[in-house]
Amino acid sequence: MRGEPSCPKCGGRVRAPGLFSDTWQCAVHGIVHPLQPVLPPSVEALGVIVRRTEVPVWMPWPLPVGWLFTGVVCAGDDRSGGRATAVACTGPGPLGGMGELILVAEELGVGLGARFAGLDAPDPGPYLDVGKPPQAKVLAAGRPTPLWHVSDAPDDRAVFAGEALGVWLWAVVFPEQTGLLMHDELVLTDLRDAGAEIELVPCGALSPLLLRP
Repeated sequence: MRGEPSCPKCGGRVRAPGLFSDTWQCAVHGIVHPLQPVLPPSVEALGVIVRRTEVPVWMPWPLPVGWLFTGVVCAGDDRSGGRATAVACTGPGPLGGMGELILVAEELGVGLGARFAGLDAPDPGPYLDVGKPPQAKVLAAGRPTPLWHVSDAPDDRAVFAGEALGVWLWAVVFPEQTGLLMHDELVLTDLRDAGAEIELVPCGALSPLLLRP
């Protein structure tokens, strides 16, 4: 597990602000919001992210039967606050076997969701056909939220994206057939509003997908 910030778009090394620049810099992508080291799943880790972030921390709540929280990561620094969050959950897939779900909330251009989705562009807009009916719907912070299938993602995952609370919401599901989970109209809670309920989140082992998008 890396113990230093990295680029949210490519995972490469980033240069910290210094004498000649007050921004984090990636040699490939220029100015970025640094991706902080992955935090293993624990109630304490969730608390750290909830206190740091300026964007939602989405989690299916209640979790589907048999599912566990398996890690969280945040992009941003102490000065700007979190500008993207990714929460991983793992559990039995609708068609058998184990599935994994990564929910990303991020501001425009951060690029963390696209990295998990396996796309080159930082945002899902070019890959969404919003002229068609949405392929999935979730209830995000009490609001019906349409999600569209993201085209051109690798075959090993299903990717959906839309907008919730003014920022992008990505749902990246492994393997692809576990995407059927998104047709059950999941209820997503922003853990910034969860209060004492956050103490009830069941934790599993750290998802390797957070380490190797």
